Amino acid sequence: MSKIDEYASRRRQDDAQFAQAAQLANINLVVAVQVRALREQLGLTQRAFAQLIHKPQSTVARLETGAMNASTKLLSEIALATNQQVTIEFSPLVKA
Repeated sequence: MSKIDEYASRRRQDDAQFAQAAQLANINLVVAVQVRALREQLGLTQRAFAQLIHKPQSTVARLETGAMNASTKLLSEIALATNQQVTIEFSPLVKA
């Protein structure tokens, strides 16, 4: 485990707000990876993908960097425009 991982683990145990922010950041990262993978699977640039989903290219960029909290509405719009299905799953957290 790296020093940053050790620090984050201690911080999550000691600070509930930090733990919540870390969990949200992780969710955003999962969405970022999935949106980028879908776009690349379709063989589209960010600009072309944005046109397909009727959103600005900046929205796609923010999604793909994890800088944006994607709403279920936005994810549903992406799914509809790309002929995909959104699946939401709850699973137990793995303690670090």
